[in-house]
Amino acid sequence: MKPAKAMTIRLSADQAEALETVGTVEDRPIAEVIRAAITAHIESRRKDQDFQDGLKQRIKRAQRLLK
Repeated sequence: MKPAKAMTIRLSADQAEALETVGTVEDRPIAEVIRAAITAHIESRRKDQDFQDGLKQRIKRAQRLLK
């Protein structure tokens, strides 16, 4: 398994407050709430055919550049 990677994001004050509220209500650390949201977003992209088509096109372009 790859080691964890630390990242920094900037949120608006409203986003930060909403995120803190979610974490408090769910009794979960903010980092855990963020990781769950990211996982859900990635899974939705994996199931989205338009996204998958765009990904395949990008891979084909990159392969052509490497030839």
